[in-house]
Amino acid sequence: MLYELTIRNFAIIEQLDVSFEKGLTVLTGETGAGKSIIIDAVQLLAGGRGSSGFIRHGEEKAELEGLFLIEDPNHPVYETLENFGIEVEDEAILLRRDMSTNGKSVCRINGKLVTIAIMREVGSQLIDIHGQHENQELMHERRHIHLLDQFAGEKIKEAYANYTEIYTKYTKLKRKLETATENEQQVAQRIDLYSFQLNEIDQAQLTIGEEEALEDEQRKLQNFNRLYERLHTAYEAISSDGHALDWVGAAMSDLEDASNVDQSLKSQYEAVTDSFYALQETGHALKTVIDDLEFDPRRLDEVETRLALFISLKRKYGQSIEEILLYRDKIADELDQLVNRDERLHAEQMKFAQIMKDLEVEAEELSILRIEAAKQLEYAIMEQLAQLHMGKASFKVMITQKKANEFDATGYDDVAFHIATNVGEPLKPLVAVASGGELSRLMLALKTIFSKHQGVTSIIFDEVDTGVSGRVAQAIAEKIAMVARHSQVLCISHLPQVAAMADQHYLIKKEVKNERTMTSIENVHDRERTNELSRMLSGAETTELTLKHADELLALAAERKREMA
Repeated sequence: MLYELTIRNFAIIEQLDVSFEKGLTVLTGETGAGKSIIIDAVQLLAGGRGSSGFIRHGEEKAELEGLFLIEDPNHPVYETLENFGIEVEDEAILLRRDMSTNGKSVCRINGKLVTIAIMREVGSQLIDIHGQHENQELMHERRHIHLLDQFAGEKIKEAYANYTEIYTKYTKLKRKLETATENEQQVAQRIDLYSFQLNEIDQAQLTIGEEEALEDEQRKLQNFNRLYERLHTAYEAISSDGHALDWVGAAMSDLEDASNVDQSLKSQYEAVTDSFYALQETGHALKTVIDDLEFDPRRLDEVETRLALFISLKRKYGQSIEEILLYRDKIADELDQLVNRDERLHAEQMKFAQIMKDLEVEAEELSILRIEAAKQLEYAIMEQLAQLHMGKASFKVMITQKKANEFDATGYDDVAFHIATNVGEPLKPLVAVASGGELSRLMLALKTIFSKHQGVTSIIFDEVDTGVSGRVAQAIAEKIAMVARHSQVLCISHLPQVAAMADQHYLIKKEVKNERTMTSIENVHDRERTNELSRMLSGAETTELTLKHADELLALAAERKREMA
């Protein structure tokens, strides 16, 4: 339920804090006092369309907060909040919305910033606002099938679960088949393309590491003369007469003789000796390399041609040999699926045909249960309408089936509520009913039935009793009170009969302070409440007669609520 509402700088409301209770709360007051402004604030908290025009003149921003307490642990709003990563503690859900003069609107749920779309989705599960000329959930034909299923209750849950399980398989396989049965020309083109690409890659006979080896070989071949000259010069410097080896050999002989005289020179002798033999081995190795060097221009062409092929393949299929080979494996699998698609497609089509049969069986079961529930709902609605002095009206739940082999998430049924408000008139879709008084009673009849099933924690009626009086007004008052037995109800009303049935009565006042108009709210009890009912009855000054009538209304209301309990 909506436990507490805080409004700051909204329209003519400077500051307002109000707590609500379970049951029926009625808001009354003079026309223009600001009753509907409070409902506007709640509607904005539920994700309604806002604008800077709502901000109180002279202020920078308006602040709205609504605290909801949800005692039912299975309420669907908990799953919705969890899906959006919003934590809930102590069953409390705090909606907050700040609107600035620059047009920006900031929404938070339990302190977490959310989009207006998320605020609207959560708000729709907490609040249902119905005004005289607004089409709410019950006035949306697409919702009628869900309301019928909610009315059917436990009887349809198992059948719905079975249907949903098969429908999930149906949608997945249907999408797969739609993809598989694409244009034959496109399939042929893809087969040709993949075949060409696969052949081009396979003919290249790629191996990982080959490109690096060829680049090294190319570098040697391109720099053959330079390499030969440097090796030859190095060899001559080491091995030619009068060069490195001769000089190091002479040093080795001299140090050998010196070390025989001075043993401390032995380490120097050994170092030079090691260098001599190392240089000697290096010279032999360089000679071998030089003798083996041979410039082959044809090999250079082969290497460069091969490397050019790699560049071409990388430009088409990947940035490296590894990526090209991965792409090759991918298109090989896709080509296999395309070439063998007819066989696979036939198997999938056989499987899909069986799922269709199973789905039709489950959809038929749903339809049978709906037809049964529809009869019970029609009877219940007619009973409610009779109590609201519309006993000559007719209500019908129209169930039609979609085209053959056409299913959606709810089965193959289309459901629409139809009504005829007068004898001799044809049944018309509920959404086409526009008479104010009749619409009010019809909505209350539906709310009385569905308030047990909708799961909405707070229902708000904004002057839905306009255009009625007398015994119809009393009947409407009792219906609103009956709805409040299953959901918290906030009701703006001009009818004293409705106000008398309230469990909580707030009086909205408008006054001028410091040359500014302000709205205030007062919880009225006892004599204050009698005075307000008297004002509603007289429409002007209260009299002893209207006060007495107000007391009688309160006594009658108390008696009727005891009978309902």
